[in-house]
Amino acid sequence: MNKLVRMLRQLFYPHVHTLDSTGLSFSPKFWLLIVFTGIGAGLGADFLMFLLSTVQHLSYHYAHGYFQVAAEHVSGLHRLGVLISAGVLATFAVWLLRRLSHGANSDVVHAIWFQSGSVNFWHTIAQAILSMTIVGMGASLGREGAPKQVGMAIASLLSRWGRLSSTETRFLAACGAGAGMGAVYNVPLGGALFALEVLLGSVALPLLLPAITTALIATAVSWITLPDQPTYTLPIYTFHIGELCWSLLFGPLAGVMSVLFVRLIIWADLHKPQSGWFMWAPLLMFTLLGILSIPYPQLLGNGKDVTEFAFNSQLPLLLMLTLAVLKPLVTAGCLGSGAPGGLFTPSITYGAVLGGSMGDLWSLIWPGAAIGSYAVIGAGALLAATMQAPLAAIVLLLELTHNTMGIMIPVLLAIVSAVFTARLLDKRSIYSGPAGIEPFIEQVSTHPVHTAFDDLITPSFQNIVPISASYSHLVKLMSTDDPPHNFYVVDHSGQLASMIFSKNLRTADLLTRTLNVAAADDLKTPITAIRSDQSRKEVIDLLDQPYFSEMPVIDCVNKRYIGVVRSSSIICK
Repeated sequence: MNKLVRMLRQLFYPHVHTLDSTGLSFSPKFWLLIVFTGIGAGLGADFLMFLLSTVQHLSYHYAHGYFQVAAEHVSGLHRLGVLISAGVLATFAVWLLRRLSHGANSDVVHAIWFQSGSVNFWHTIAQAILSMTIVGMGASLGREGAPKQVGMAIASLLSRWGRLSSTETRFLAACGAGAGMGAVYNVPLGGALFALEVLLGSVALPLLLPAITTALIATAVSWITLPDQPTYTLPIYTFHIGELCWSLLFGPLAGVMSVLFVRLIIWADLHKPQSGWFMWAPLLMFTLLGILSIPYPQLLGNGKDVTEFAFNSQLPLLLMLTLAVLKPLVTAGCLGSGAPGGLFTPSITYGAVLGGSMGDLWSLIWPGAAIGSYAVIGAGALLAATMQAPLAAIVLLLELTHNTMGIMIPVLLAIVSAVFTARLLDKRSIYSGPAGIEPFIEQVSTHPVHTAFDDLITPSFQNIVPISASYSHLVKLMSTDDPPHNFYVVDHSGQLASMIFSKNLRTADLLTRTLNVAAADDLKTPITAIRSDQSRKEVIDLLDQPYFSEMPVIDCVNKRYIGVVRSSSIICK
């Protein structure tokens, strides 16, 4: 059994190493901040959902029932007008936030991996409010992006007040983001696993209790105004052998389609407008969405109601096929325009309409199972593959519906085969891909630079690590035949950021070892580098000092890493 568990862990989490964390414990101060983070995330969820319902009411006269029905009852020109207004608002707000933030990044995954979970509080809150507002006006983005940002912002603020270490701040920020998501969707366990498996990539047991505690408190607090009900209501589906056979075929297809969707999202994120006339992209994209919403109002919003209709076998085949094509495109378009928002619910919707349409076609060959059951299976498979998180997807599906145990076997089969197929093709997720967690070290040496001491430079790249390097990655590098004495940390543009002494790995605290996320940023040490415009004499004089036996060389123009100069090289010369 233990061997089987190790094989499964290596299959789905090859980057996570088993670490000795039995002695890991958290201080009373950290637990107090966990409680306050949960309370803040829950109150934030209440406020954001109130904001969402208010905006939906003002935009589409929505009061109760299904938002989708309210959107269909207004005229097509009304929908177009609302989307144009949302485009104007998003264009101006995104421009203003960028102008005032001075380059601050409030993306949850980026902040956790590259900023140690530390964000500008007011910029993040403002972006969350903008995100929820435009989703309420019809943007094809998820509503979970805003509560994740609020939970993370509160955790970041509390971490500064509590003077937590960078590792503790990173962990608390992930717990806060997962708690915000758990509160909005009433999925406390799913929110905790989302924080660990999706945001941190670590499912170590010592991390579970703080993550679950934060999400439980946030969800309980959110019940002040939010209902204690499942997000999706669906009938009781019973197992049918046709569903099992269909899952064997659909799982790999879901994996392929999820990879295409992830790559589309990454491409859209990379091409976000940064300046000039391209800043009008939100207005152009939202206007296009408004035009498409005239014949297809189902494209508006995050897709929650469309998903529930698919789960209840209430969507015709042609409409599901159409939405399976248009929904991912308009979602990527809204994200690529620069508008803030989430991707969680749109991914579920994409999986539901894709699974429902494929199941509808399958029923022509093998009738007997409800079309809605295929939509549920498809939603679980696409969600797991796009997030690269099978465990979190299973728990989220259970908590979102409260009613999928009857078809759990085909759901699990589809999820496993979809994730396996997706990881064979591309290991990036809709969260890690846009954040650029995968290292791009090849950019380090793409621009050769000539110096006055070229003959002294050794182009050493074996000890170069990205700023997102994990603890286990660093340990693996140290286990080579010729381990480096130190590591040079570079960002995605190849700029030298800091260095890590090998002794820092041996003295790292248990949380850093267990968390296994961006340890390169947590273990960093300030560094003195030689610039390419310095004279040969200056370099020799620097290395003549006893505490400078080796120094990195950087391009004086863009600070890219070039190589190292060692005192032994000077002696030889």
